[in-house]
Amino acid sequence: MVNDVKNDANTRMQKAIESLRSRLAKIRTGRAQPGLLDGIMVDYYGSPTPLRQVAQVNVEDARTLKITVFDRNASKDVEKAIQKSELGLNPVVAGTDIRVPLPPLTEDRRKELVKVVKGEVEQTKVEIRNARRDANAKLKELQKDKSISEDEQRGGEEQIQKLTDAAIKQCDEVCASKEKELMEV
Repeated sequence: MVNDVKNDANTRMQKAIESLRSRLAKIRTGRAQPGLLDGIMVDYYGSPTPLRQVAQVNVEDARTLKITVFDRNASKDVEKAIQKSELGLNPVVAGTDIRVPLPPLTEDRRKELVKVVKGEVEQTKVEIRNARRDANAKLKELQKDKSISEDEQRGGEEQIQKLTDAAIKQCDEVCASKEKELMEV
């Protein structure tokens, strides 16, 4: 029973960290990465469709993404979707291909992005602490119902605290590497 609670808490904490990684991948660093455009939805024949379903995104060079649209008629829609996104990118249409040059980041913009990263990390830490709180509440409930002993409850809480500490440390490591990546010129 204690192991089930512990495994559930661990799963929730790891999902929070993976979610953090995917959110941070969308934060632009000045280097071209196909994942940068993952959140963009294209108005494709009247319905919002993820960009990946209408086009292939590749890295052309360190500062340029090349988008190959599957349906030539959708090029304008893809271009509009990229311009409307909050990424501040200006795509250039060249036949069936769209090139997205990534402008170099200013120092002020880098600092703003670091603040955004820290906010995302803090939100993830809150999710991790919520998983710990829920797990501890389940353990107390199990002890109250006499399903586990008081010693098992305390031991379980200690194990969950160790999981929490490890997950928070992982968050800090992810934050530090993204911060380093952003501040790199």
